[in-house]
Amino acid sequence: MSKPTPAALAPNEVDDLLGTTMVRRLDRLGLVGHEDQWAERYLLCQHLLDPLDAKSREKFEATSRFIRDLIAHRWVKTRHARDQAAPKRIHYLSMEFLLGRTLRNNIMNLAAEPLVREALGKQGWDLDALTEEEPDAGLGNGGLGRLAACFIDSLATLNYPAIGYGLRYEYGIFRQAIREGAQVEQPDNWLRNTDPWEIARPGKVYAVPLNASFELRRSALKFTSNRAACLLGVAYDRPVVGYGAKCINTLRLWAAAAPQSFDFAEFSQGDFAGAVIQNVAAESITRVLYPDDSTEAGRALRFLQQYFLVSCSLQDIIARFRKSDDADWSKLPQRVAVQMNDTHPALCVAELMRILLDQARLSWDEAWQLTLRTLAYTNHTLLPEALEKWPVDLFELLIPRQLEIIYEINRRFLDDVRRRHPGDDSRARRVSLIEEEPARKVRMAHLAVVGSHSTNGVAEIHSGLLRTHVLRDFAELFPDRFNNKTNGVTPRRWLQQANPALSALITETIGDGWIRDAAKLRELLPLARNAGFGAQVRQAKRESKLAFSRWLKETHDAVVDPESIFDSQVKRIHEYKRQLLNVLHIVVLYNRLRRDPGFEMTPHTFFFAGKAAPAYHFAKLIIKLINHVATTINTDKVARGRLQVLFLPEYNVSLAERLIPASDVSEQISTAGYEASGTGNMKFMMNGALTVGTRDGATIEMAAEAGEENFFLFGLTAQQVADSAGWYDPRWHYANEPETREALDLISSDHFSRGEREAFEPIRSALLDHGDHYRHLADLSDYARAHSELNKCYADPQAWSAKAVCNIGSSGRFSSDRTIREYAEEIWNLKPSVVD
Repeated sequence: MSKPTPAALAPNEVDDLLGTTMVRRLDRLGLVGHEDQWAERYLLCQHLLDPLDAKSREKFEATSRFIRDLIAHRWVKTRHARDQAAPKRIHYLSMEFLLGRTLRNNIMNLAAEPLVREALGKQGWDLDALTEEEPDAGLGNGGLGRLAACFIDSLATLNYPAIGYGLRYEYGIFRQAIREGAQVEQPDNWLRNTDPWEIARPGKVYAVPLNASFELRRSALKFTSNRAACLLGVAYDRPVVGYGAKCINTLRLWAAAAPQSFDFAEFSQGDFAGAVIQNVAAESITRVLYPDDSTEAGRALRFLQQYFLVSCSLQDIIARFRKSDDADWSKLPQRVAVQMNDTHPALCVAELMRILLDQARLSWDEAWQLTLRTLAYTNHTLLPEALEKWPVDLFELLIPRQLEIIYEINRRFLDDVRRRHPGDDSRARRVSLIEEEPARKVRMAHLAVVGSHSTNGVAEIHSGLLRTHVLRDFAELFPDRFNNKTNGVTPRRWLQQANPALSALITETIGDGWIRDAAKLRELLPLARNAGFGAQVRQAKRESKLAFSRWLKETHDAVVDPESIFDSQVKRIHEYKRQLLNVLHIVVLYNRLRRDPGFEMTPHTFFFAGKAAPAYHFAKLIIKLINHVATTINTDKVARGRLQVLFLPEYNVSLAERLIPASDVSEQISTAGYEASGTGNMKFMMNGALTVGTRDGATIEMAAEAGEENFFLFGLTAQQVADSAGWYDPRWHYANEPETREALDLISSDHFSRGEREAFEPIRSALLDHGDHYRHLADLSDYARAHSELNKCYADPQAWSAKAVCNIGSSGRFSSDRTIREYAEEIWNLKPSVVD
């Protein structure tokens, strides 16, 4: 009789199983009966410190290493079980993995919190304080990376054989500071201290050959063509602990290094800098997440990063495949699936073909069929400028063989297109992998679609627009390759861990089965109109708001009213995400208060957070406007106690885990037809915030699941935005909508400029003189209407909590567990492999 998996056990049986498992883990460490002695052991062994002399950072490292050692045996056992059973495995390649902090998440998934808290208590240590010592891992920036982090969590929890591949950035994208209202970028040296979670793998080193050498000269890269060079990719592994710790997968990150030598002749002649410059240049490949692509050097570094990730990862994948007993090349797609998370890893197509052609010595047709059946591609954008294109010159300089292969792929592909559509030269130009004008570039999205068996979007509207607009020609050529996989988030991190008050209430009400099967949250829906349960939901929200308010005071010296509506827009700063629309509406509210100090409005606190790309000057100007509007309003007595605005710097996972549970309102107000999906919207929904949103991305599906009556929807649809392209005139709204005109005039009048004359003139000009591309003025009045309805609803606590319960109860469909099952069943042909 097979041993039942935790998913098949009752909650009390799961607790018993976890308790027994914990005893075995402690026994392997020699700590059974001495559970309180681990702190002393790890401080002595790692730091040669008496626990009484330990500083907070050292206590954090000791606690983290203890947790890592508790899972070490299971981690190794998972790897051995995979090697022996040789199941098909998914390899998830992503330039970002926005993990956040790891200690609390691993303690939760290991069910070790009672043990850890008891042991820490005996030492006089505070777990909550220790977790603050851990920096957010600087391995991602936005939704792409956070989605990847949720996916690897779900893959481990669901027992799928999986490994994530990324880069070990020494610095994150940047640390955001605000000075005089403006964003200032500072280095994010998150690896300044030892990372207790990573394991260096000196035996896992791969050479990445290049056709040119390069060196750094100040901020420039100098290439020497036709002078072969080589980078080394060194593996660093991090454990990915599934819930219950039955399966522990691996996230493998590559760090760049130079070959283990330098020019001794140069060194002997006194040119030490010349001798080591190759090392410095090589290590720069993984120095920073997303080098600034506004410069030639930044673009070249990004290209090198992408090829470095692809080359190291495919070498590792193929080495693992060839090590198995049944390693015939024809079996590759039966054992290996590779998912390219956006276009960043699209070089997989050319690189895998190179391996199969040049190393495996397969014919073109054999290699091409294996490549197609192995690779799959996820598209994450509808913005044409975000569909990467790399200059042919870079390929010729650095990886000419891969360019030869891309040319041959393109030749054969276009021959097929011309056979199917004779005389349609414009179609051939549109779908070509090579853009000919104004400069020759490789279209990476085209390469990914042509070279894989699946192209998926990440929300129903997004996938539909890919088929009908962005990649229409390809959808007509390969209709069976296109599919939708709506994004999801892990309820364990974003509800169980982030919101202890609400998650405890849910477990008390329906049991803890929802943690593994979020669909069970629907059992809350019959309680939406239950007055007693609604009161408990409101109390849980109040606890989260009070906790966030205390933290905000302690860390930012900012005081907010927890009785006010907490209204949050937290995401990357971009024009299409329309933080500017939110600001315009805030100015409308401010004008109402200035015009009529007796104007009735529910006290409202607006929170903004998010980073702008360093070279995206308009987005940085939006941040400056938010901060100047905040300073003006927060010091104006007419707004005191009724309207407050805060921009929270350095938005990251840890901040999101505090703010999202405390938020009453979620702002999802992108221009319809521009947001691929979103995942922040799902986190807010799961935590009982109500959405003010456009019919865009996954918000459409969320509203359909919970009922549009439980959302505050507004604005143009994607079709209306597209249809208005030829005639939309923002000046009509300025001329005919008094509140729109007054808000723009106040911004233009230097009322918020803090002494900088015409500081925000580019914003006025973009909205009125340059067409308001993202339809801010078209949607402003309807946005204000939606907010008025929201305020009326908030005045009725029972009505508000009923909508909140409907959102929580309907959020289960947006669990990343559901998304991963769909990928596994419909794209990867992957089955769970339970580790005994």
